[in-house]
Amino acid sequence: MNGRSVLLRVLLIVLTIALVSAGIAGCKAKPTTSTSDAGNESGSPTATPSSETSSLPAEDGSSAETSTPPKPMFVKVYFTRGDRLGVATRQIPATKAIATAAVRELLKGPNADEKSYGLGTTVPEGTKLLGVTVTNKVATVDLTGTFESGGGTLSMTMRLTQVVYTLTQFKTIESVRFSLDGKPVSVFSGEGIMLDKPLTRLSSEDVLPAILVESPTPGQTATGAVRVMGNANVFEAVFIAEIRDAGGAVLAKKQITATSGTGTRGTFDATFPFTTPKVQMGSLVVYEVSAKDGSPINVVTIPLKLEK
Repeated sequence: MNGRSVLLRVLLIVLTIALVSAGIAGCKAKPTTSTSDAGNESGSPTATPSSETSSLPAEDGSSAETSTPPKPMFVKVYFTRGDRLGVATRQIPATKAIATAAVRELLKGPNADEKSYGLGTTVPEGTKLLGVTVTNKVATVDLTGTFESGGGTLSMTMRLTQVVYTLTQFKTIESVRFSLDGKPVSVFSGEGIMLDKPLTRLSSEDVLPAILVESPTPGQTATGAVRVMGNANVFEAVFIAEIRDAGGAVLAKKQITATSGTGTRGTFDATFPFTTPKVQMGSLVVYEVSAKDGSPINVVTIPLKLEK
């Protein structure tokens, strides 16, 4: 083999080694897909926040919590029952903007179950919430102009009351001011309802039932006892509460006395036990006894699931 052949062979060997090395380096540089999050010590993927939770607004001043409260949270949503105010309970994600979340639930309107319990709403479909702020226990709620569309005086008064009661369920709120499309409202709708000062729960007597049961609400479960809370304006502040089974038989009965009555609305909070032989759909029935003939008047029925 001459010198030229040896040189060619050496060059061929060197070239082969270089190509092999480049291939190995290329394999090492190839990116890989990891299922773990670099910031997650457990090595498991970091959960993505649900859109329902992440879409909730920042703190609106309605929560006294210093940290985010645990899940789940429950709020009252005030709808209509016939031509009077009614109540439902909704579960919401944890939030410090609880007043904002409650109004959003109100604007959704009653769901299928709530409608089956006789609940409705006078809030116009398409009404949007622009914001809720709370200062010195006065909430200012900003809604789109759709809120004042359609309806007469009773409808307008009711929709205002629905918002006022939904917001004033929280201890940090005592009264409510209204804005529409960012502008404060002093006269509401073509009905000329004056809103020159904040509305309170005492502003709404005309659309309230004689006995407003705020707890329990339709569809809830009662086990062994029921706590009845709300407000009433009845003769001598006295009314009757009964737990009835699916067939209407009375399982328990209690006379309840509100803090005031006979023209002045008072609050009540009473607990009484009941015994049911089986799990069944029953009801809480509250009524006033007529001073004229002793018959039940101002009757309100709240469907409940009764458990032993």
